[in-house]
Amino acid sequence: MASKLLPLLTPYTMGKFELSHRIVLAPLTRCRSYDNVPQPHAGLYYSQRTTRGGLLIAEATVISETARGYPQTPGIWTKEQVNAWKPVVHAVHEKMADLSVCCKSGMSGRASNFMLQIYFIGYQPNGQAPISSTDKVVPPDGTGMEYSPPRRLRTDEIPQIVNDFRLAARNAMEAGFDGVEIHGANGYILEQFMKDSVNDRTDDYGGNLENRCRFPLEVVSAVVDEVGSDRVGVRLSPFADYMDAYDSNSDALGLYMAESLNKFNILYLHMVEPRMSIVEGRRQIPHRLSLMRKAFKGTFIASGGYDREEGNKVVDDDYTDLVSYGRLFLANPDLPKRFEIDAALNEYDRSTFYSPDPVVGYTDYPFLDSSP
Repeated sequence: MASKLLPLLTPYTMGKFELSHRIVLAPLTRCRSYDNVPQPHAGLYYSQRTTRGGLLIAEATVISETARGYPQTPGIWTKEQVNAWKPVVHAVHEKMADLSVCCKSGMSGRASNFMLQIYFIGYQPNGQAPISSTDKVVPPDGTGMEYSPPRRLRTDEIPQIVNDFRLAARNAMEAGFDGVEIHGANGYILEQFMKDSVNDRTDDYGGNLENRCRFPLEVVSAVVDEVGSDRVGVRLSPFADYMDAYDSNSDALGLYMAESLNKFNILYLHMVEPRMSIVEGRRQIPHRLSLMRKAFKGTFIASGGYDREEGNKVVDDDYTDLVSYGRLFLANPDLPKRFEIDAALNEYDRSTFYSPDPVVGYTDYPFLDSSP
């Protein structure tokens, strides 16, 4: 008698994509795209984490020269970048042709610098101020990172940023990606508009919840019009406070966005749990996404500290359709196989997360059979 499949290893139909399991590679900034151009070693990195019928979401990929906020992050606004992505995506498709890989497109907004003193470099062209919903600077966070004072976008400039997202989505399709994930999380520009701790505007893009969400929804509309709703996902983190971007009513924000996204019939909604809490001496996931899960009519992906046991439980309970894994998938390129047989996991090395090395902490994590 065959043993019952683990919930995480059961098949799932996501739009036109037939997934063989529900373990998703979360988008992870890796800082190894020199001069904002994807490198050949990215092809090895992603293909290592490829499984037949799996879903990979590529690292945050900036949509324009003014969208940058971190060193050596990939872009998708130039022909050179598009051409550099093509062999990376091809390496994934060649290994497992029915796999889905999505490009995560985003813009840092005020989480950027025009001059980073410790490196004597800046991420904004011509030393200009980074753009945002506000002119309030990101306060020091104790990490030593300093952010430049941003410039509040004028109302008439917002359509140009919407168009940058649209063109990035078109470029992602040209590069061969199966879909696009719009980055509306982690304190970057779309979240800077959505959250009331940052957005202090008094025009049609500020004030009440509907106005604060107007710009992100305009981006979704433009990207859907460009590439089709069946190729678009959105990532949100309504409970987070990254880059001092938090909201006074996170549940209402998350629910409003989930309901609003339904009208676009997008492929999936990828949401980040609140930070884990300590309950009776144990770290526990708060499980605060139920309202959004019930409201959203497409595929729902939960993210945020899940392990094998928790992932199986939330899929079995229908709390989510898919679960995305970041650090565990980074350190275990064969994570679905390890989950299947309940094998020991490699430990991740946090010190190499953002190193520029093309091997160490990137493509050198061992497989179970040590023969990638």
